[in-house]
Formats: sequence, structure tokens, C-alpha cells
Amino acid sequence: MDLSSLKPAAGSVKTRKRIGRGPGSGLGGTSTRGHKGAKSRSGYSKKIGFEGGQMPIQRRLPKFGFKNINRVEYAPVNLSTLQSLAEAKSLTRIAKADLIEAGLVGKNDLVKILGNGTLSLKLEVEANAFSKSAEAAIIAQGGSAVKL
Repeated sequence: MDLSSLKPAAGSVKTRKRIGRGPGSGLGGTSTRGHKGAKSRSGYSKKIGFEGGQMPIQRRLPKFGFKNINRVEYAPVNLSTLQSLAEAKSLTRIAKADLIEAGLVGKNDLVKILGNGTLSLKLEVEANAFSKSAEAAIIAQGGSAVKL
């Protein structure tokens, strides 16, 4: 056996359909496009959302909603998460870099500390924003909440 004797399995390879090669091929004439109409012509491409002339759905449905361009999106981190992170790495100061390293937030995210869970350690926490309950819980333990 050598490379020149290799062949694909019987029936696994089909010859491609060569359309528009004259009447003798059986695929000449209209070349499988049917008779007349836009779809039979070269250069035809249907517009996105075109429904055959019927009013398309994106124009039938009314516009609604509002996107506030001034919205500020924060990545949330709960007190319970801070507690487990501080215990695992024995930290007393949690900066944004620690949260990024732990995979809790992205490097471009703004971080907001939320008050879900309990905190039993004295921590110095750096974040972009704090909820009132989170800030109160951190200060109650003798820690500090530093806004960036």
C-alpha cells in the first residue's frame, strides 16, 4: 500500500452538479432556477426582512422602550463573596485588583458592593460604589469602605 493507491470508500464521494453547461447535460436552459422572476436573475439577493411585498414584521410592530445613554452599569459583589475571598486568601484589604484576580469582575467593570450575606471580618474594601447596607455592615465590623 502506498499514497498513490488510496481511494475513498465506495459511494462516499459524489460528483458536483455542473449547471448551465448546455442542454446535453440535462441541467442547461434555466439552470435549475425555474422560469422568469427576480430569483431567476443574476445579482438577486433578497433584502433582510423582506416578506414578498407584505409589510414586514419590523414595520408592522410599534416602537417601544427607552435606552438611557447615561446609565452606569456596575458589576455586583456581595458581602458573602468578600467574606469567602478574605478567608480563602487571608486578606484584610480587598482592592479591585483582588476581585479581578479572583475572576469576580472584569478589568473594565465598575464594582458595586451589595449587602447580601454577613461579614465577620474587619476589612478595608475599595470599590466604585457601595449600597447603604453594605457600607453599614463593613463599618460595623470596624472596617472601611473606600470609594474609588
